[in-house]
Amino acid sequence: MKKIIALSILTFSAFTMQAQVKYGVKAGANFSKFSGSDAKIEGVSSAYKPGFAGGLFAGYAISEALGVQLEALYSLEGTTYKAEGQKAHYNTSYVNIPVLAQYSHESGLYGETGPQIGFLTSAKLSADGNSVNYKEYFKSTNFSWCFGLGYKLPNGLGIGARYNLGLTSIAEEQEGEKADIKQSGFHVGLFYSLGGNK
Repeated sequence: MKKIIALSILTFSAFTMQAQVKYGVKAGANFSKFSGSDAKIEGVSSAYKPGFAGGLFAGYAISEALGVQLEALYSLEGTTYKAEGQKAHYNTSYVNIPVLAQYSHESGLYGETGPQIGFLTSAKLSADGNSVNYKEYFKSTNFSWCFGLGYKLPNGLGIGARYNLGLTSIAEEQEGEKADIKQSGFHVGLFYSLGGNK
């Protein structure tokens, strides 16, 4: 009898944990731009640069409404500068890891916010069909804060929109001089979740 009770408790605990954990994949588009006092150049305009972002996520439900979600996303970012009909593109790529607190409504709508750390994988400057490696001029990590809204369907599909606000400069110090250049931008994408109550 004791073995049956113990097995029942273990089975129920495993089921409960499974019901509380969700995981899945997501992909979408970034629209990023440099910000900060040193990102502005006289006579040169800047524009949002589109790029891909996608990866995996796992979430844990604290209650029916509250949860925590951890993500690992490969993200193409950067900015575009324009002057006298010419364009120059800063192309940066990161592995971003946001940790988000989520509040979900029974209707399927949800809001989220939390910190994000990004690990730089590449940085290049391209213009007129030529590309130069610029990674040495960028810091290896980037810190930002995420604000997002989205909608989840009962079948696990969903759509989300997020703004990533750059908190620290991404520019490496050069000859003792620091530059105030931050990476910020919007992300819009689709996701599919498994596990939990979706």
